[in-house]
Amino acid sequence: MNAMSKKVYALTLSMAMSIALIQPAVQAAEAVKPTATVAESIASKATQTLQQLGYIDGTTDGMKESQTPITRAQAAIILQRVLQLDAPASLTGFTDVLAKDEAAPAIYALKQSGLIQGQAKGYAPDAPLTRAQMASLFTRAFELKDNGIQVVYSDMEQIPKVHMEDAIRLKQHFIIEGSAFNAKNSVTHGDFADALYLALGLDVQSEGLTPLEDFFKQPAQAGFQMSPDGKHLAHMEPWNNRMNIVVKENGQDKSVRITSETERSIAAFVWATNDKLLYVKDEAGDENYHIYVTDIDGKNSKDLTPYPNTRAILVDSLENIPDEILVGMNKRDPRIFDVYRINIKTGEAVLAAENPGNITGWLTDHEGKIRVAVSSDGNVSSLMYRESEDKPFENLMTTKLGETFAPVMFTYDNKNIYAVSNLDRDKTAIVEYSPSSKKVTKTIYQNKDADVSSFVPSKEKGTILAAVYETDKVNYEYFDNDFKKLMQDLQAKVPGKEVSISNMVEEGQVLFAAYSDKSMGTYYFYDSKTGKLDKLADAAPWINESKMSDVKPITYKSRDGLTLHGYLTLPQGAEASQLPLVVVPHGGPWARDSWGFNPEIQFLASRGYAVLQVNFRGSTGYGKEFLAAGNKEWGKAMQDDLTDGVNWLVEEGTVDPKRVAIYGGSYGGYAALAGLAFTPEVYAAGISYVGPSNLFTLLDSLPPYWESERNMFYERMGDPEKDKELLTAVSPLFHIDQMKAPLFVVQGANDPRVKQAESDQIVEALRKRGVDVPYMLKANEGHGFGNVENQLDLYRAIEKFLNRHLMQQ
Repeated sequence: MNAMSKKVYALTLSMAMSIALIQPAVQAAEAVKPTATVAESIASKATQTLQQLGYIDGTTDGMKESQTPITRAQAAIILQRVLQLDAPASLTGFTDVLAKDEAAPAIYALKQSGLIQGQAKGYAPDAPLTRAQMASLFTRAFELKDNGIQVVYSDMEQIPKVHMEDAIRLKQHFIIEGSAFNAKNSVTHGDFADALYLALGLDVQSEGLTPLEDFFKQPAQAGFQMSPDGKHLAHMEPWNNRMNIVVKENGQDKSVRITSETERSIAAFVWATNDKLLYVKDEAGDENYHIYVTDIDGKNSKDLTPYPNTRAILVDSLENIPDEILVGMNKRDPRIFDVYRINIKTGEAVLAAENPGNITGWLTDHEGKIRVAVSSDGNVSSLMYRESEDKPFENLMTTKLGETFAPVMFTYDNKNIYAVSNLDRDKTAIVEYSPSSKKVTKTIYQNKDADVSSFVPSKEKGTILAAVYETDKVNYEYFDNDFKKLMQDLQAKVPGKEVSISNMVEEGQVLFAAYSDKSMGTYYFYDSKTGKLDKLADAAPWINESKMSDVKPITYKSRDGLTLHGYLTLPQGAEASQLPLVVVPHGGPWARDSWGFNPEIQFLASRGYAVLQVNFRGSTGYGKEFLAAGNKEWGKAMQDDLTDGVNWLVEEGTVDPKRVAIYGGSYGGYAALAGLAFTPEVYAAGISYVGPSNLFTLLDSLPPYWESERNMFYERMGDPEKDKELLTAVSPLFHIDQMKAPLFVVQGANDPRVKQAESDQIVEALRKRGVDVPYMLKANEGHGFGNVENQLDLYRAIEKFLNRHLMQQ
């Protein structure tokens, strides 16, 4: 939905496919265990840090003898200190632990806290602590939870059942590594110190560090929208760890939460009328979104699309027909979307337009009449038009792959069409098109450097106020002096920030957000007639902007001469010399990275990493030639663009070539796998997050509603039959023998785009080679994790993984 309009427009499926695969570590068989350098580094830091904290003293706990087994009593002494447990008044319970024994207070403190059980007849304090016993001690002491990492030990059957889950927890939390657990082996003092150091998270802690949770906790308040009459504001905020909708009267402090979702956050909402709201959510990440309606007070909530295995898309909220909306649904045929007129009071759904099988997008006029349709076979698209709903559609124009003519909205007299078009040019422009003459009557705005992506319409003035395009940042080309002055006034009131308008009403009231690369955003309400500015909320008031890093636009040349754009983020206050680097390729790949606050990027920078984001060839926003330069270049030139960025930073002296990792989601996950497989000398570690490993199986398992775009995938990626050799050559699954660096794989079980099998198969293949691969699989997630508890599990694991393989060198 265009934020400036009260009307909701459907994107054509071909436009939606531009973000098709978005969002938003492997070791060789002979190197299953950490290298000696890494292990020695951890051991040295562990002992030193634990001594500084007063957790070990080397006398009562025997820690001076690092190679000797630690006893159960000595382990208890250390844990009592670490956990600061008070000893019970009565030191009794074990026949072999007397009150006078040096370790008695510690042993009974642990027993009182439920950290040890033991037999009443004896604790065996002088017996060596086994790895299985340490696993149970640590799991209880540090409350290690199941984080979804799938753990397989080669000696699983030898682990006592009572210790099995605890042995799994140690590996899930990167406290131990290796394929074998060796449950009965004694733990040395040095091993205990190393494990304790990691269990406490001391490897990833430093003074003044912004807590990981601060980057990834849910926004305090977000997504403010004004009701059509401007009298009420709605926004989302957390409730029971899920984002729900809250409504308040404009100008008042008292608010009412009107939804109570507990399983899945609401994905988005929009005002339907002045007293009703629509919202969408899916189940466990399956992306079969349902549309719900609720009253402004939370009453009379209803699922308007209660059909199984069906995806619903809002086509038009029908602002002039208060009780009806138009919704696209694929309930008749999972491959295509028919349009239904739904009464939001009764829930009655009536077929408004049946899809003949090739329509990928619909557009209504300002009276809610369906008058434009876009058909496509993936390569060839046609613009279909009719004067009225009682007439048949006629073909106005046909475009081929790479050509864009995307109708966005009708002119306010309902005669012509505003569209985003790159016909007869490289970069997309905003044009006005006449269906009667079948010609573009006006080019409203084009830019020589970037695609023009959208525009700001005004129903009140019946015209377009500004065009929007993105270079390093979002830019506006103004056509209306009043709107230009308004934007200048807003920017002057929030110096140093960018402005994004959410709503405007005729009376001059404006709802907007101010944001930057260091701020998630602040929401404001502005009365342009009085000049009064009211702050509504900070999205993340706990973020200290002074500790965040600058996200700097960069350009460099690829090896074949293309100019590549992207962003480089360096750790705040760090010297730009010999830094560890994380390359973060975006998903899509037919999408782009943008400037602004990105919690992942700021988190990585806060942990001491330089972060490189590249709009490699095949990214959108830079014209059709640049997009087409990525055709059939997965794992080849697209991957070279990333490698060239790394090499550029190495040559500049900014980056340490031995400490480079690659991490991405979706296509970015593929790029991580490809980086480790095809340029193993470049990367010290990799993380694939919902990334495809085999392009044949990826293409074979596209969601049914992408079937009309299959030819486009074949042209841009490769045809499984005609380009079999190419797809084999660039599928990482078939080249695991070339992988040398540690790999971490992350997947959602309900992912409809990159199926679980994509991650399963590469993990299985590597494990067959004896490679130990951490694999996080979440049963209640899809293409990217939506639930905050799963996100926190993911980023805690990423923090540990990257620290081990980039910082402990």
